[in-house]
Amino acid sequence: MKQLLLASLMGSAIALATQAMATTTDLQALEQAARAEGAVNSVGMPDSWANWKDTWTDLNKLYGLQHLDTDMSSAQEIAKFAAEKDNATADIGDVGAAFGPIAVQQGVTQAYKPSTWEQIPDWAKDADGHWMLAYTGSIAFIVNKNLVKDIPTSWADLQQGQYKVAIGDVSAAAQAVNGVLAAAIAGGGDEKNIQPGLDFFAKLAEQGRLSLSNPTIQTLEKGEVEVGVVWDFNGLSYRDQIDPSRFEVLIPSDGSVISGYSTIINKYAKHPNAAKLAREYILSDAGQINLAKGNARPIRADHLSLPAEVQAKLLPNAQYAKVRPIMDAAAWEATSKALPQLWQEHVIINME
Repeated sequence: MKQLLLASLMGSAIALATQAMATTTDLQALEQAARAEGAVNSVGMPDSWANWKDTWTDLNKLYGLQHLDTDMSSAQEIAKFAAEKDNATADIGDVGAAFGPIAVQQGVTQAYKPSTWEQIPDWAKDADGHWMLAYTGSIAFIVNKNLVKDIPTSWADLQQGQYKVAIGDVSAAAQAVNGVLAAAIAGGGDEKNIQPGLDFFAKLAEQGRLSLSNPTIQTLEKGEVEVGVVWDFNGLSYRDQIDPSRFEVLIPSDGSVISGYSTIINKYAKHPNAAKLAREYILSDAGQINLAKGNARPIRADHLSLPAEVQAKLLPNAQYAKVRPIMDAAAWEATSKALPQLWQEHVIINME
């Protein structure tokens, strides 16, 4: 794959330092510069999330890049870029779709358009290449069948249960924020009207059923989460890694949201070329298939032929009948910014 990609671009001689688009850049020069840097440090891209592990392994084997990740939320990633500036310890991050524009507004990103740029839908990328979705996910339930006997298949079922529900940190995590949106959609709301989602979780809080545990592989394995609200790719990965017979993963039948995650390259990165090469690989066929192996839907899915065994790991298409994308990105950006305060005022207050 690498040889074919390089061969197709051999004729280009535009200087790397002055060109952000891979389609007019000598990728051999990018590779050489990345090899010289020797490492790429990420935030929010741990091995267990969307199978990032295989991509870091490939980048090490192909280009000799050492890798270190610090797991954190989307908001924390942007704050880290801004706070460290020239003392940057991170080169690249993975943030929820609503956080890409926020990172650009805060001036902490640099642009790079990979050679597969034209195959990324317009709605899934910044026009200048500061951020672009690498994969999409839909909000799902992960249910510990050892603790919950009456499996909820909808938000309505979830409301009537006796178990606790874990959604995570709505003040910082894109997964949790989109979980509230998914509940809102099921209740007739949307990215402009998040109130049905707030009302849903407020009722859980009043019932003493809102868990403050973060639904991660660690808390699920320990049995600390009865029902978790997670991205489908996370739920499927956690299930497979812990014990497939112990967990049920499903898309709520009465509504959910499909969104995704974008790579952002730190404006102050110590290894900028390695970060660009990492993005190049993430958006290549091999990198996209790696994400699919982690149960995430690649953003270039329409241009890929997924291996049959990878396709078989995904949830049935029929479960996605009531899943819808964010229709108004600007409205959702505004709602996302306001949601942490709204969550405190409408939901957390009911736990006190």
